[in-house]
Amino acid sequence: MDERNTEELQQIAQAYEAWAKKNKLGELPRRYTSSGLEYKPLYTPLDVQDVDYLRDVGFPGEYPYTSGTYPLMHRGKLWLTRQYSGFGTPLETNQRFKWLYAEGNTGLNIAFDLVSQMGYDSDDPEFGDEVGRVGVAIDSIEDMEAMFEGLPLDKINAAFTINAVAPIILAMYQALAEEQGIAPEKLQGTIQNDNLKEYIGRGAFIYPVKATMRMTADLFEHCSKFMPKYIPVSVCGYHIRESGCDAVQEIALAFLIATAYIQHAVDRGLEVDSFAPRLSFNLATYMGFFEEIAKYRAARRVWAKIMREKFGAKDPRSWKLLYIGGSAGGTYSWTQPDNNIIRGTIESLAAVIAGCNASATHTKDEGHTIPTEETIRTALRTQQIIAYETDVPNVVDPMAGSYFIESLTNSMEVAIRDFMADIDARGGIVRAIEEGYIQRLLTRQSHEEVRRIQKGEKVVVGENLFAIDGEEPSIRFHYTDPHWVDEQVERLRALRARRDGRAVQEALAKVRHAAQGTDNLMPPLVEACKARATLGEMAGTLREVYGEFREPVNVF
Repeated sequence: MDERNTEELQQIAQAYEAWAKKNKLGELPRRYTSSGLEYKPLYTPLDVQDVDYLRDVGFPGEYPYTSGTYPLMHRGKLWLTRQYSGFGTPLETNQRFKWLYAEGNTGLNIAFDLVSQMGYDSDDPEFGDEVGRVGVAIDSIEDMEAMFEGLPLDKINAAFTINAVAPIILAMYQALAEEQGIAPEKLQGTIQNDNLKEYIGRGAFIYPVKATMRMTADLFEHCSKFMPKYIPVSVCGYHIRESGCDAVQEIALAFLIATAYIQHAVDRGLEVDSFAPRLSFNLATYMGFFEEIAKYRAARRVWAKIMREKFGAKDPRSWKLLYIGGSAGGTYSWTQPDNNIIRGTIESLAAVIAGCNASATHTKDEGHTIPTEETIRTALRTQQIIAYETDVPNVVDPMAGSYFIESLTNSMEVAIRDFMADIDARGGIVRAIEEGYIQRLLTRQSHEEVRRIQKGEKVVVGENLFAIDGEEPSIRFHYTDPHWVDEQVERLRALRARRDGRAVQEALAKVRHAAQGTDNLMPPLVEACKARATLGEMAGTLREVYGEFREPVNVF
């Protein structure tokens, strides 16, 4: 720092001290971000005097990518709008998908019912009530065909939000494309495939940790060889955040999980640059507007350093953090649901300002029911208004240079790294999950958050402040047609009746053989899908080989 700058900073420091004393800043109650970082009442050049622009921020599209992963970001190309959708049978979901594209949605984000997520078929007697309830029911390649009827697989961008049976779902998609004469290398999209998150977040896991790590690496390898445009994992910090962690922990845990996947793949002999450019993340944008912007900027910097320094990645594409940064359902309120439109707008705006690659805005009624077309349209229009009616996309990283944002970005980076180091000191993320440490931590924090809202220590407008006594939310509830389940089960039974049973058993035997050995699971799964094996049959075959994960006792 030259003499002139030093003298100027000294003058600012003296003036700030006098101003703070005059306005009694020392008497103000302290305020903090969700991650426990303190908000100062005012930020000045004193707070960024150690920031080196080229080292710490850099130009967009250049290391360390603090300002953005691409040179022109949203000025060059708008983010992908990827609204979450899927319900009932493949036929109903197909109609919704076509409607979404007609409304200007640019990517699909497919929700599966719990039966499919847990690796069972729709006619399983234990799960009949759940068929098609929280997502679409998919039992076979023919259901996949019906869901995408009229949609060109080589032109759309399809994301499958599914984890435990991710290899089976992706195998169905590839098999369908090949039967339609479309080469796998033309397919674009993302499969979540994040099972470590399931153990600590949603709980929709099936297989033990070792088996799921192997399957994740199989997808990395398979996509690198045969589906180079397809993203084989979307590490889901979003679900971890919704389970009780704060902004710092969300990024730290997502990165720890991602590095565990990467290390496992590298240990298997895969070159890091052969798959790392296609890794992605699903992250949550909460109501702490500035904290979320700083979180994403810090995350890009941390990820770039991890990939270059820890894994020795040489391809600059491997250093770039790619993520969908949508709004967060956990911030929405059951009361006065119209307020959720405002929450979604604020969160979507923060995600865009921070430089997301894709975004999804929750509908106001998502906490009550399957969204209606009207509420989905409003959520989609929220992003479109930001894109086309504001000036936000015209400037790359519009918050760059803010004393506050740059200081907060630096603090977030330090906190993220410190939390990651703490988990590593405990034996690493896999051990922390297997022993239940992360689960206990998030349970305690989630309980504390609920307590704070109940006591009014954290304000939720319309819920614990400005509430309306006796309010009945004006929500139109989704109608579940019981005939849908009957129709889905009948299609499944008809499939079993007309397929070649011997060919199915032979295909499943090859899946079992691959699972028992070291061969990649994807090729035999693709062939099993073409033979019309069902999701439940393929998942059941893997259960026979791997068994199931038993969750550790969660002592609160």
